[in-house]
Amino acid sequence: MSESSDKLKNFSRREPTNRRPRQSKGQKVGKKKVKVPNQSQRPTKPEVALTRVNHHLIPPMPTGVRRSKPRLVMPAAVKPIGYMNATIPTFNPNTVKYRTVRVQKQAMPKVGRRMSRKTRLKPMARTMLYALRLLIVGIGLGAIVGTILSVFDPATRIPSNSAVSSQNGGTNQQNIPNPSAGLYLSQEIAPLKVAVQNLAAANPNLTPGVFFLDLETGGYVDVNSTVSFSAASTIKVPILIAFFQDVDAGKIRLDEMLTMEQDMVASGSGNLQYQKVGTQYTALEIATLMSTASDNTATNMVIARLGGMEVLNQRFQSWGLSATAIRNPLPDLAGTNTTSPRELGTLMAMLNQGNLVSMRSRDLILDIMRRTERDHLLPSGLGTGARINHKTGDIATMLGDVGLIDIPTGKRYIAAVMVQRPNNDPMAEKLISSISQAAYQQFSQNAPPNPVMNPAAPNNLGNTIIPNSTPAPFSTPENFPSR
Repeated sequence: MSESSDKLKNFSRREPTNRRPRQSKGQKVGKKKVKVPNQSQRPTKPEVALTRVNHHLIPPMPTGVRRSKPRLVMPAAVKPIGYMNATIPTFNPNTVKYRTVRVQKQAMPKVGRRMSRKTRLKPMARTMLYALRLLIVGIGLGAIVGTILSVFDPATRIPSNSAVSSQNGGTNQQNIPNPSAGLYLSQEIAPLKVAVQNLAAANPNLTPGVFFLDLETGGYVDVNSTVSFSAASTIKVPILIAFFQDVDAGKIRLDEMLTMEQDMVASGSGNLQYQKVGTQYTALEIATLMSTASDNTATNMVIARLGGMEVLNQRFQSWGLSATAIRNPLPDLAGTNTTSPRELGTLMAMLNQGNLVSMRSRDLILDIMRRTERDHLLPSGLGTGARINHKTGDIATMLGDVGLIDIPTGKRYIAAVMVQRPNNDPMAEKLISSISQAAYQQFSQNAPPNPVMNPAAPNNLGNTIIPNSTPAPFSTPENFPSR
């Protein structure tokens, strides 16, 4: 055997030191031990480790056994190690050092299984994604169409409190659709309605119009509430609200000075008529006197400051008030200025909700109405601890009162009572007081009075009369000046 062959054999027995063998794909490499086959020339030897050369496992050669020349091509950069005597060292199995090579197993990605599962679920996922897109598009289209329909549907429009320009004089007005259309009414209070009807039937010469509203439950009482009555001084309620609307709009300052002119001076209630023409007062002072003292001169000054009767009538119509109108300056002793209990009650309810003016102006209005000087109508039927913000009206043919009432139980309700009467009939005052008392007892959870009139007496309301009861007591009436 040549020297190069011997060197090659020696190189094949060497273990690589710095070079890490490559692992073929899918091949697991680990510690392997094999048994050297029995040789006839030598006894059985212990297991030895395999040596990897160029990705081939080569067992060590036993001593004295010659092996055929391996088919190995040496790289040009590798130089075999030679020996001095060009002989192969003697193999001693007792001196052989075994070395175990541990190869860490690397997790191979299961590409085939994942790809097959993804491919198998792809059509189903695509179908679900398509259905989800259709659902989202459908919901979006439904929302858009619903919004468009709600905008163009008059029944769902919300009353607007924004100021709009008026064609008359270029003034701005609060354009609020019919307030009574948004008034919450649940169920009519039958016991209270029967009590009111019985009280009215006991006084056939009087024709009352009554509207009560429980602001908490929506329970109400309606007796001739839509009938048009002479307004007298109750017309000052919508005028006061219109005044504070212009305050909110910045067209009137509460501290601006108003001058009393000759054509504004009016007889009847109020003391401004006795003041010198040309005297100036703040706008807040004039508005307060119009309501608390029912001053007719102050009322005419406010009407003039707001633009006149026609401008105010247009504003009342924009609020949805069909029976409320100013046709003559105050005092309107002929009763040409008109309104109805239902519209007065509706105005008070909307004022309470803050739909006509700002909350600050609402509080000012209620504070002014709380200081009304005359308390012989609705307030006279209330119990101890009740509070009322109201405005009265009094001429020869009509007596009325409208107010917002708080009672000790915490309930708040609206009361509007107007009575058409013969010339200054004093029984109208007692009728209003008795109706107010019946309402107070009903809303305080007490049994309302059940006065019943003479069954033979005609009922000018066309309502049922309950017999066998006593009429409500009336005291001696007093005469009051027209207001």
